[in-house]
Amino acid sequence: QLSEDVERVSENPTEEREGEMEVHEDSSSVILPDGELGTTTPSLRFSKTCLKNVFSVILLFIYLLLMAVAVFLVYQTISDFREKLKHPVMSVTYKEVSLYDAPGIAFYPGKARLLSCKHHYYDHIPPLINPGQPGDIECTTQRINYTDPFTNQTMKHALVVQGPRDVKKRELVFLQFHLNETDQDFSAIDYLLFSSFQEFVNSPEKAKFMKDCESSYSSWKFSAGFRTWVKMSLVKTKEEDGSETVEFKQETSVVNYIDQRTKPRSDQLFFVVFEWKDPFIQTVQDIITANPWNMIALLCGIFLALFKAADFAKLSVKWMIKIRRRHLKRTRQVTNHIS
Repeated sequence: QLSEDVERVSENPTEEREGEMEVHEDSSSVILPDGELGTTTPSLRFSKTCLKNVFSVILLFIYLLLMAVAVFLVYQTISDFREKLKHPVMSVTYKEVSLYDAPGIAFYPGKARLLSCKHHYYDHIPPLINPGQPGDIECTTQRINYTDPFTNQTMKHALVVQGPRDVKKRELVFLQFHLNETDQDFSAIDYLLFSSFQEFVNSPEKAKFMKDCESSYSSWKFSAGFRTWVKMSLVKTKEEDGSETVEFKQETSVVNYIDQRTKPRSDQLFFVVFEWKDPFIQTVQDIITANPWNMIALLCGIFLALFKAADFAKLSVKWMIKIRRRHLKRTRQVTNHIS
């Protein structure tokens, strides 16, 4: 409104002067205090203009503050994105299955001999009729000889047995070993778990396959004179290059075996059970939580706000300069009129 009044006055200066002369002539017959006519209206207009200028300056400072906050957000967003790229988060997912791929169980019995091997279901293991005597071997087994992958000198002899598959029926494999003589204070058999027995069977170089398994997987032991129950769980890990590695986690419980044979024996008996712990395959992979598209969208919004704030500040400054010039021009006109 102020700008419209100023433009109207600047366009019709003659009409304004005529109106002022008329007011002067009409008011010449009235006794007014000195300076009342020349100071009341310009002072009121000056106070309004001053308030508008102060309000514009406050808005300008507010938008400058918002620009500073936007710049800080840009810096913080880029820093967080770089930090998340350096430190990925480990993601764990579980996949439920009804049948596992039968694992391979590699035993290193040494002088011990396999007496029996059977598959049972629903955790039911019938009592042994003739413990220490050869029994039925119903498991799929293979023997393999290969050199030690760490020394390349020692020859290792492994007995590879097919593990359980049916997790819903709680399938388990029960094995019995016999060791006639031992020259150690304690006796134990090493075993190794690998992910697929079928891959071992189909492998053209089984010795190399077993050397790779021994290099990749951990080995465990079970002792003589006990019934060792092994519950397995499968963990798959996806590497950054897209490859996948498989490892086993196991829970082992040991129960003492009471030898009830009539004659005292110096031989050792080994009993071990392998069963799946649960039907869930655990998959572990590293994921990057930083989404580049979200960051790009956020940066676009921040930069848009920066440009809008800068444009508003520029227009505000121009408007303040224009208002100031109009005020000075009007003040000069009023001063010339009074003089």
